Amino acid sequence: MKNKPRIVIDAMGGDHAPRSIIDGAASAHREFGSDIILVGKADIIKNELLKLGAAHLPLSVVHASEVIHMEDNPLDVVRKKKDSSIRVGMDLLLNKKADAFLSAGNSGAVASSALFMLKRIKGIDRPAITAVMPTLTGHVVVADAGANSVCKPYNLVQFAIMNTVYCRYILKCAEPRVGIISNGEEETKGTDTLKQAHALLKKSSLNYIGYIEGRDLFKGDIDVAICDGFTGNVLLKVAEGVAESFGFAVKQELSRTFLSKLGYLFARSSFHRLKNRFDYSEYGGAPLLGVNGSVLIGHGSSNAHAIKNAAKAAADFASAGIVNMLQSGLKTNSDLEKLGKKPSFIDKVLHDIHIKKSDKNS
Repeated sequence: MKNKPRIVIDAMGGDHAPRSIIDGAASAHREFGSDIILVGKADIIKNELLKLGAAHLPLSVVHASEVIHMEDNPLDVVRKKKDSSIRVGMDLLLNKKADAFLSAGNSGAVASSALFMLKRIKGIDRPAITAVMPTLTGHVVVADAGANSVCKPYNLVQFAIMNTVYCRYILKCAEPRVGIISNGEEETKGTDTLKQAHALLKKSSLNYIGYIEGRDLFKGDIDVAICDGFTGNVLLKVAEGVAESFGFAVKQELSRTFLSKLGYLFARSSFHRLKNRFDYSEYGGAPLLGVNGSVLIGHGSSNAHAIKNAAKAAADFASAGIVNMLQSGLKTNSDLEKLGKKPSFIDKVLHDIHIKKSDKNS
């Protein structure tokens, strides 16, 4: 992409919209030179830009008269609120007037709108939200992080395929290690869905290492952690809660005595680095992999700093052409193409695996 990617941002989405969203967008332009298009109620956006001292910045504003709230049914963005900031922003992406879309609003509405308007990449049945989480040695991507509460085995396989490509080209991991989150490392553990996905991934060309437990996620021994959206979303919320509680606990302990306060003064820079490693706002938005477009979903409680980083992540995502890479990978790699087909094929593969095992046991 020769020119800077044009990032369309839903100014009305998120717990702290529109002020924090617009502030973050302005910061992204100042710091990275990002080409930003703000979508939402134009009078409110322009008024906020004025208050923030950013009215002079070359940020485009596109009017959308409706707002999707967190409690709204995700399908309303498609069926009813056709002039919502999410729908209008997605339309800009669809018609090549923008290169990436970012929203910290209703993630279900973003996913349903992307599916309805942009459609799926050929060979992918369901898109997945990919979240980046910190580990002791770097980071791990978790998918799905909330788009699909109930999954079939082949959905999990496709999540593994897409996130291997994402890790390789966006996170620069040469040979991503893939694992399925389960309740134990033994092959006898897990639900039927996990067992079937496990059997398929063992036969793929991916660097699949098997089941992983929740406690293994943060050690740094895995690059791609696969699960259904229900599990992934709960995992993210628990991790955020633990990190936040740990931070408060550390502050309490450091303020208890004079010596602990003195110790903090000497170790302050280390604590600051530690905080940044486990701060979700440092990781930008979570891409929705599997749709024909660069779509990123920000954390619902995103502040200006989080939006600034998410805008940069959106620009990097669009510049890398990850959608084309996913399409190319599914077309050229024979085993990935097979695993991307419909359930009837998957059922046949599972049947063949079962027959082979029966033959060995007899």
